[in-house]
Amino acid sequence: MAYLVWVVLGVALASRSDDRSPTDAIVVLGAAQYDGTPSPVLKARLDHARELHDEGVAPEIVLTGSKQAEDRFTEAYAGFTYLLGQGVPENEMSVVTDGSSTYESLAATTRVLESEGIDSVTLVSDGYHNRRLQGIADDLGLEATVSPSSTGIDPAQLARESSAVAAGELFGFRRLQRFS
Repeated sequence: MAYLVWVVLGVALASRSDDRSPTDAIVVLGAAQYDGTPSPVLKARLDHARELHDEGVAPEIVLTGSKQAEDRFTEAYAGFTYLLGQGVPENEMSVVTDGSSTYESLAATTRVLESEGIDSVTLVSDGYHNRRLQGIADDLGLEATVSPSSTGIDPAQLARESSAVAAGELFGFRRLQRFS
């Protein structure tokens, strides 16, 4: 019971963490897109990544996210075209579409980043994902900080994320992929 309380508090506190230290790349975790148009959640993540990029946190933005079977576009491609329209130069962005979960997307991104010699990243998602993202990054050997597009957490998100973090910390985040 004490461990679960520790995890819940950790997830809640981590949701407020916003590290804007310089890194080599900003990695935007995917979210829903509608026929090439970012959902409000994805748009918020993309706008935050652009803000970090403009502040000089990192020179490159890596967009992640695959697509559902019926989709024409990937989440990463929707993000790429959105940021192009916002003035981010094409040569300062990369697209990684492999992976249908957070773990798989970050694993594929880690492989791409390693091949490019990129050592450190800023992960952009919603604040309630922060602790799980850090755990997955640690599992993958990725030097990562988090800077969320939104902070805070509601009770349903807190319960879901706390369960995912506890399971990941106890059994390993990679192993959880078998149950997704």
